[in-house]
Amino acid sequence: MKYKKMEDLPMYLTATEISDLLQISKPTAYEMMKKDDFPLAKFGKIMRVNRDQFFKWLSNQERQI
Repeated sequence: MKYKKMEDLPMYLTATEISDLLQISKPTAYEMMKKDDFPLAKFGKIMRVNRDQFFKWLSNQERQI
């Protein structure tokens, strides 16, 4: 992975970046992005997620386990 710190990540993450961060497949990242509670930003057909909102969402997911 080319990012060492969270601050080095782009402001909006792609499915590829999410899959790299979580070490999951790209199709799994897309499935995760389709969840109702996922902080998805759509720009036409392009799906991105705000970096800070993603990490907040991820933290909430960890608490639910």
